[in-house]
Amino acid sequence: MGLGDGDREWTLEEKFEQIAKAGFTGIFGGIPPKEERGKWRRLLDDYGFSFGTGGFPANAADLRSLLEDAKQFGAQYVNSQVIDSFVTGDDALWLLTELDKEAHRLSMPHFVETHRGRITQDLLRTASYVEALPGLRLTIDFSHYIVGGEMDGFLPQYEEKAEPLFDLLLQRTSSIHARLSNGQQVQVSVQNEPLLDRFSKWWSKGMQYWLEEAKQLEDNGRDAAFPFVCELGPSPYELAANQSNRFAESILLKERAEDLWASLCSEHLSCNC
Repeated sequence: MGLGDGDREWTLEEKFEQIAKAGFTGIFGGIPPKEERGKWRRLLDDYGFSFGTGGFPANAADLRSLLEDAKQFGAQYVNSQVIDSFVTGDDALWLLTELDKEAHRLSMPHFVETHRGRITQDLLRTASYVEALPGLRLTIDFSHYIVGGEMDGFLPQYEEKAEPLFDLLLQRTSSIHARLSNGQQVQVSVQNEPLLDRFSKWWSKGMQYWLEEAKQLEDNGRDAAFPFVCELGPSPYELAANQSNRFAESILLKERAEDLWASLCSEHLSCNC
């Protein structure tokens, strides 16, 4: 959304061309309107892009409709921001269990995103879901928990209390949405090297956990894929005072992810990386 050359937004065809030139291999987005799906499908196939999608299910019926639409369009996985942050405790566990059953029924990879304002509102409650639900798979976006918890100083007490919970969530990583937060804004420039290093450690740990599990999946004859989404949103995610070239910064995120992945894959020589 909003990407272009400064004078105008690129056309859909131009966006696909620029995405390919930058070395990306897939797109994450909403399923296109029915009248545009043919064009999207042709472009995805022409460029050999993978495609993942997401939605905002509040119940199993919502997710069933989303999964069916995703399968029909040819999406490879579905990411859910589960509605809403006022569903807690046993009600939340029941809903997440029902969503997992629905995804298995339709044989579609399904990940729940760590997102504020959703059922995964904060670090503590999401950690409790992970502890209670062995099958829960997550899309990791810790920018929401850094800003939600105002974790701007990385103080010793933060390291002691929060880091084990972050690690617990990372053990369920099935996808990553990459964005940096400084604890005051949810999205800041990728040029902030200390923050990039901090988030990179989490991303690397999530990748490592996934690769270890992927080796087991491979041994069982199952295929697996790991989506890493460079998710830099337009305004109001990016404050006007901090606006930068989102596309250029997305490329920097991609390059960091590729470096992390290559380093880990060199330790997992039998994986198909």
